[in-house]
Amino acid sequence: MLRTVFDLNSLKNKTSDLEALTDDPNFWNDPKRAGEIEKEIKDLKEEVLFWEDLRKDAADLAELLDVSSKDPKLAQEIEARYRDLEERFKKEESKVFLSNKFDKGNVLLSIYSGAGGIDAQSWAGMLLRMYQRYAEEAGYRVVLLHESLGEEKGIKSATLEISGRYAYGYLRGEAGVHRLVRLSPFSAQHLRHTSFALVEVLPEIPEPKKEDLDILPDDLEIDTFRASGPGGQYVNKRESAVRIHHLPSGMMVSCQSERIQGENKEKAMKMLVSKLYARKLKEEKDKISKLKGDASPEWGSQIRSYVLHPYKMVKDHRTGVEVRDVEGVLDGELEEFIEAEVKI
Repeated sequence: MLRTVFDLNSLKNKTSDLEALTDDPNFWNDPKRAGEIEKEIKDLKEEVLFWEDLRKDAADLAELLDVSSKDPKLAQEIEARYRDLEERFKKEESKVFLSNKFDKGNVLLSIYSGAGGIDAQSWAGMLLRMYQRYAEEAGYRVVLLHESLGEEKGIKSATLEISGRYAYGYLRGEAGVHRLVRLSPFSAQHLRHTSFALVEVLPEIPEPKKEDLDILPDDLEIDTFRASGPGGQYVNKRESAVRIHHLPSGMMVSCQSERIQGENKEKAMKMLVSKLYARKLKEEKDKISKLKGDASPEWGSQIRSYVLHPYKMVKDHRTGVEVRDVEGVLDGELEEFIEAEVKI
């Protein structure tokens, strides 16, 4: 089940070789390359630690099995430990399928409410909470970069920055239209209502080469504004929120997560780069063929239905995975869906 000693030693040797590069006095002459090497070292160390811990826990479990015949009460503990080992192994195993260029990196996940007024905005807000809960439970760092609040409930749109190893790889399959069927809490007749929300998933792109994506300063229109919260109240007294309009494409992004204007501008530029790069990739792919995992979903590409009435079920239309614990899913329990989609 576990990596061989040779494989583990190979990871350790690769880590040592990269660490030797950092001892070079000229290492930081190329800050971009240096940063990439340091990140690779960190990732390799995490992988080595994972497999060493898993191997140690497997050895401990084997010892426990040896003495279990003398103490039947250990059966429950052994079963619990085995399930934990199996779950950890399966999660690591799924990373074999995450080989796309940006799979190991961070992700920008945006949610947009569809037509349907308050019901759709409420549904978009529910999805926002679902992804925040999933990311937090997975150990990722989550920052709400932008939020446009709904008229009464929920949101019109929002963007999350989710940072952590393989964040984009695990979440890229969430891109598409998500459908909710329920009895509307906003209808006087309490009628069944269908709501839609669009989830856009983009990799956070490192600073691109000029030949890959050239953004000219004259192409940008940058505004500042005061971020507002519920009820229209201003969150900050100063105009720290930043909105960037890319004139050639018409794309517009904004960030209000930080109190310092410069930091919001930096994050907004990251969002713009990711959107423009994703659009460029999509245009190139469309010239060749329609490929799986398109980073720019469109309305109509419904991927999952969440039904609260007349029965309870969440069904993924691509993998066929069905879960009856709708409340659990909406509370962030997405592992079954994500793992199935990753392995397609």
